[in-house]
Amino acid sequence: MDSFVFRFFCVALLFWPCQSCFQCFVDVQDFLRLCWGHVLIQSSAKNIDECFRKVERIFNNNEKMIEAARVGEGFDKKLKEILLAEIMPMVQEFDQKLNSEKVYEQRFQTAADNFIAAASKLPRASGCFPPCGYQSAGAVYNCMTCSYDSCEFPLDCPVEEIEVTENSRSRLWCDVPFDLPADIEVIWSFAEEVKTQQLEEFKEVTTGVDRLYSIPSTSFQHQGTYQCEIYSGRFSIVRLYFYIKVTPQAVVGHTELQEIFDLSLLPGGQLGPAPEGSPDSFLPRLSFLLTACLTCSLLLLFLSLGAFFWLSVPEKEIPISNEEEVL
Repeated sequence: MDSFVFRFFCVALLFWPCQSCFQCFVDVQDFLRLCWGHVLIQSSAKNIDECFRKVERIFNNNEKMIEAARVGEGFDKKLKEILLAEIMPMVQEFDQKLNSEKVYEQRFQTAADNFIAAASKLPRASGCFPPCGYQSAGAVYNCMTCSYDSCEFPLDCPVEEIEVTENSRSRLWCDVPFDLPADIEVIWSFAEEVKTQQLEEFKEVTTGVDRLYSIPSTSFQHQGTYQCEIYSGRFSIVRLYFYIKVTPQAVVGHTELQEIFDLSLLPGGQLGPAPEGSPDSFLPRLSFLLTACLTCSLLLLFLSLGAFFWLSVPEKEIPISNEEEVL
């Protein structure tokens, strides 16, 4: 009868609807050995099924245990060591021996509490940084699936638009907010003129470890989309895109002059006010000072000419008659 029960529960465990840290790390045979001698207090009868329910309640449905197990990449092995250190001594002790359900309850709860305390001290994952890239360091262990949950972001990042002036220097950084492996390879590719993320439109430009792509003097032949793809081994980690739009230098100069003119004049053709201390306030003030200086100079010139004319006119002598002389 016992052998039949063992076979039944072996099959039942294989098709258990949900997983847990217990089932991820404890072998089925050890699980059966652990529950072999579970005895109910009221009936004094052995009941393995009730032992399974205790495991389900204390380990499988324990949110604190599931949360404590959400460790960073590679630490699932440490989780297994911690749990087996709590479970295997009980397996050795309970195998082929009868024990009260109260003993099982206390020992299971102590094992779960010890696991939570130890697992909570393990390194956590760094977290996921949107919006793109395969971020292995951000994956966390999930006891419900016995595997790591990835960030589930696409490899392709959105296209970043960059507007540069003709003949200026352009610098593109293939940088991401998450940690990268030490053995990376960087491939820069270019799709001329178009803004695209279609892989077949790109042609490889450089290969190496340099995440900086520099254009000393940007011309119209550099206009288009640049792709930076980072590899680790044979696997792609992320693809970044930069669309460079080149503006002619003459157009830039004309636009700047037009902006200065628009800022300095009101619709009526008068000088417009500008905030105190701002660069735009200098031009109207300069024009006002020049106008005032010119007005003063012209006024001074007219006054000088008037004075010169007045001084240059000769005085007329008035003749005195004989009668006035006699008097």
